Amino acid sequence: MEHSIIRNNHELKLLKTGKNRLLGMDVGDKTVGLALSDITWTIATPHKLIKRKLNISDYQEIKKVVDEFSVVAFVVGLPLNMNGTVGPQAKKVQEFMEKLIKTSDIPIFYWDERLSTVAVTRTLLEADVSRSRRAEVVDKMAATFILQGVLDMA
Repeated sequence: MEHSIIRNNHELKLLKTGKNRLLGMDVGDKTVGLALSDITWTIATPHKLIKRKLNISDYQEIKKVVDEFSVVAFVVGLPLNMNGTVGPQAKKVQEFMEKLIKTSDIPIFYWDERLSTVAVTRTLLEADVSRSRRAEVVDKMAATFILQGVLDMA
């Protein structure tokens, strides 16, 4: 797995061609939220929500997005503990990504997403989005929030 990790923003920028995209991911136990960058790597847009089946079809669905949109790297939210250490949920995300890169040899850029879901949920609450609608969109929006954070840093 080590060779497929992008360590810093400079390494990530080297992949930019003006014809490819980044795929933002918010990996949860039940769903995976996906967001795509535009080809200029300026704007992140919510793409889709994958309801996890906990089998190979989860990875195949992501692979379809990678192929269809010329994705060159995964930008994955890593839910670190508040003290910055890797806890059980972050380990689950890393394990999911280890299995995914076996089907799609694309590098991973991990992004500290400790408060992204909280921020997105707060925004949706302020926008008076219903509870059921929030449940449908929060992971997609969290993936967008994560990806936009990386794009803004670039």
